[in-house]
Amino acid sequence: MGSLHQPYGGRFPLTPWAFATLSIAAKLIVQKLIGKDFPECGRAMRLLVVEDNATLSELLAKGLRTAGYEVDLLATAAEARTVLMTTTYAAVILDLGLPDGDGLAVLRELRHRKDSTPVLVLTARGGLQDRVSGLRSGADDYMVKPFALEELVARLEAQLRRPGQQLGNSLHIANLEFDLRGRQALIDDQPQMLSARETAVLELLMRSKGRVVSKKQVEDHIFGLSGDVASNAVEVYVHRLRKQLSDRGAKVTIHTIRGVGYLIAEEKRDPV
Repeated sequence: MGSLHQPYGGRFPLTPWAFATLSIAAKLIVQKLIGKDFPECGRAMRLLVVEDNATLSELLAKGLRTAGYEVDLLATAAEARTVLMTTTYAAVILDLGLPDGDGLAVLRELRHRKDSTPVLVLTARGGLQDRVSGLRSGADDYMVKPFALEELVARLEAQLRRPGQQLGNSLHIANLEFDLRGRQALIDDQPQMLSARETAVLELLMRSKGRVVSKKQVEDHIFGLSGDVASNAVEVYVHRLRKQLSDRGAKVTIHTIRGVGYLIAEEKRDPV
């Protein structure tokens, strides 16, 4: 099989759009055949993909979900502006040639608000000045279509490993550990069974150790753009998680800061 990094050079050359689509599809087929996952990363981190080509967008989402991410898809600059004002993501993959505007304008607005969310630009604009403009506008990385999905995932991992970002191996508070690769909670080194959404809440709180996480951030993290969410859903999952941790001997407390959000911290015990 030829390299997925180079455009097809046969009798019928593929357009960049078509090659990018086939590149992703081929990668997924190879994975199915050999049973090999892409390199693991901190699973359940939610990404936003802003891409107006529906076929490419869906295939990209499948590849990223296979790599362990949750993915929301948008197709216009207007949608991206609205969502990025209200929703927190681990990273954004941003096309530039959107039907209602330039993705660079969305990027500049994001940085103007002092939002440091990692942004990987994924575009057909491959000229030197295009790349320089993208990086100077605030992009953390810049990839040109056609691209290899495995490289894109690796570049995301590199961004999320940087100081202040979200990727690592494990998180610790007192005797509670969260294994990011396996998405497994451990208390006194003993694995604990939690529901998928309890696990997602715990991961978010532990990633934000020492900081209050708003109810909206929790909701975004566990539901994304899925639509209908019961008004008390976040409270229910936080309550269940708090009880599970307490019953199993975790020396941590999930504090409810009324009107603000939630904070996880090491349990403070009165001296004997």
